[in-house]
Amino acid sequence: MSQVYADRRVRLRDRCAAAGSTAALVSRPANVRYLAGGSPPGAVLLLGPAEDVLLCPVAPGGDPAQGRLDEDLRLTLLTPGAALGDPAVAAVDEARRAGADSLAVEEHHLTVARHRAMGSVAPKLRLADLAGAVEQLRIVKDEDEIACLRIAAEIADQALGELLESILVGRTERHLALELERRLVDHGADGAAFPTSVGTGPNSGRSGHRPTDRRVEEGDFLSVCLGANYRGYRSEIGRTFVIGTTPADWQIELYDLVFAAQRAGREALAPGAEYRDVDRAARQILDGGGHGEAVEPRIGHGVGLEIDEDPQLAPSAMGKLDACVPVTVEPGVHLPGRGGVRIDDTLVVRQEADGGPELLTITTKELLAL
Repeated sequence: MSQVYADRRVRLRDRCAAAGSTAALVSRPANVRYLAGGSPPGAVLLLGPAEDVLLCPVAPGGDPAQGRLDEDLRLTLLTPGAALGDPAVAAVDEARRAGADSLAVEEHHLTVARHRAMGSVAPKLRLADLAGAVEQLRIVKDEDEIACLRIAAEIADQALGELLESILVGRTERHLALELERRLVDHGADGAAFPTSVGTGPNSGRSGHRPTDRRVEEGDFLSVCLGANYRGYRSEIGRTFVIGTTPADWQIELYDLVFAAQRAGREALAPGAEYRDVDRAARQILDGGGHGEAVEPRIGHGVGLEIDEDPQLAPSAMGKLDACVPVTVEPGVHLPGRGGVRIDDTLVVRQEADGGPELLTITTKELLAL
């Protein structure tokens, strides 16, 4: 794996050189992990003119959620309370001493105070904006990354499948969410990919709903959205069910509409497809069903070391999909006071010759009465 991380750093260094920077400082944890193999708390990565250095405020531990560091990197541990105890400030000083005349930094991750402190250490060193260069490199995944995503999806499927076999009536949203997160860990996840959402009755179908003490009742819609974090890579799955009885006509109608929209979005995933066209494929079905005003601002997004990455599948998003890009397709409709439906899958964009979009989350999308 050391060569993988080294190749990633070479690609970033080439981008920086083309923009006129002889060195780069990466501080965003997910980006540090992508380039260094791990992200100890507070660590920053300096791509210097001569060598690459990981600067840490403490000795890196063995937490699998932080990853395993590339052994080819030089590791610098900073003494607590030292004059240059901030790893970012120490990295600027390191770049200055290595002879760099310009340093690209992740301004979108730095506070104003930290940026000023970095500038004060080396006033003659030009600080440029690295912007989203690392995030752009992360969009297309290699097969090892996709393998981690595939396992994360399998873990989420297992956790959800076991929950569906248990008795649900009378249990609270909060209790169900906690149980799902426990099951994720039981099946090998490092933890939940994001706070698990469980919505019942009038809370169902709401994006990002925080579980409450409302109890599951017969006839409710139950919507669940969860994901597993496996070796830093994060999956996402969302499903909607009916509790304890035959679905009402309005529930069937709404579910069928969202299901059709989700299928259209999935089928639109192909290398070369415009981001906004994937959104449009799903959105126009919901618009045609009379629920356009209830649709979320986007139909999906990228996943990987973070649960919400580029690309964004939204009406105004610019860009085209590449092969080996994992994304979610997650349309939903929430009717205030009644509830709603969300269906969410993690997929990988593939060439048609390779079978088209690869579905990672395989729990049934049939409208089950539990």
